[in-house]
Amino acid sequence: MATFFLIIIYLAFISLGLPDSMLGSAWPVMRLDMDASLGTAGVLSMVIAACTIVSSLLSGTVLRLYGTGKVTLVSCMLTAGALVGFSWSPSLIWFVLFAIPLGLGAGSVDAGLNSYVAAHYKAHHMSWLHCFWGVGASLGPIIMASFMAGDNLMWRQGYLAVAGIQFLLVIILFVTLPLWDKVAKSSKMARDDHDAPDQREEGATTASGTVKSWRVRGVNLALLTFLFYSGVEASVGLWGSSFLVNMKDLPASTAAQWVSLFYVGITVGRMLTGFITFKVNNRMLIRYGQWIALAGTLLLILPLPSIVSLVGLMVIGLGLAPIFPCMLHETPARFGKGHAPSIIGYQMAAAYTGTTLVPPFLGLLASNSTIGIFPMFIVLFAVAMILCTERLNYFVRKVRVG
Repeated sequence: MATFFLIIIYLAFISLGLPDSMLGSAWPVMRLDMDASLGTAGVLSMVIAACTIVSSLLSGTVLRLYGTGKVTLVSCMLTAGALVGFSWSPSLIWFVLFAIPLGLGAGSVDAGLNSYVAAHYKAHHMSWLHCFWGVGASLGPIIMASFMAGDNLMWRQGYLAVAGIQFLLVIILFVTLPLWDKVAKSSKMARDDHDAPDQREEGATTASGTVKSWRVRGVNLALLTFLFYSGVEASVGLWGSSFLVNMKDLPASTAAQWVSLFYVGITVGRMLTGFITFKVNNRMLIRYGQWIALAGTLLLILPLPSIVSLVGLMVIGLGLAPIFPCMLHETPARFGKGHAPSIIGYQMAAAYTGTTLVPPFLGLLASNSTIGIFPMFIVLFAVAMILCTERLNYFVRKVRVG
């Protein structure tokens, strides 16, 4: 039953990923229909991400009051309704208004399902959970491109189609609502029996004492790493299509398909990461992933044929794949199990802050110069992410040796 229920959770994460990649794919056409500037997509992205931060910060209280099942059901209803609103919106202001429930719903689903899987399933399922987010994020641009292939103005039907998928998930979640608590109890018992004898405190600092979690040494570096990571991922997803259209002279529908391969790279990479974690530790996977992502970004800078940009997008996706789930799973080992729940919450907030601020900042720079700065901007953030991670690893090793 736990395995069957895990499939439902994976489906929910697919629905979470579907809308995330659609705005950037359709924006080269949407902005013309809405008479909006190139950088306006950053404003919409900022509204969505800001609302996601709010719902994530409130998710702990909401989950305790209503449970993960009900919160997930209502959140999916919010996102489905918001997507219907996107397909109908006659002007830009309506897009901004419907971005609010989209962000609120996404944040609650993300925080709730991550906490549920972390508490009731084994560690490798975290990578696979985020893999299925990548499935949704990969399908989003493909669905949008299929509608825009014949007529660019059909982007509205693309949003409506994804809203229909979301409503199907709402029905599934409603039918399976009684299973959430039942599966949680049974899976927790099985996990406790299996893991309890081997649990050890490995963190850079223990939970004993009176130190507040946010003041634990090294947490600031972890938060910066999450911010830089999310800035890279969100910026590539939002501005990759515009870069290909304006700098590589690709049609909008083709650019959307190519950006979908960035999410394919994340999806495939996270599926593989789930298996690799049995042999390779989190720290090495994070390091390898960061350097691979940097290499992919460099392919976008080089003055080579357009097909190299396609390869670059896929390589960036593959590199980013293990970073987020492995950083989350590494938190107890870095900072101690007692501090881990609070610090994971801070890290999610830092990630959403990067998603909120970095893409509109890049959009502002591009509006006042050229979208050609896109790959150099991503390189700078990728390098900053690597430096923060290596500094944090050095600090953790030093404390453990001491």
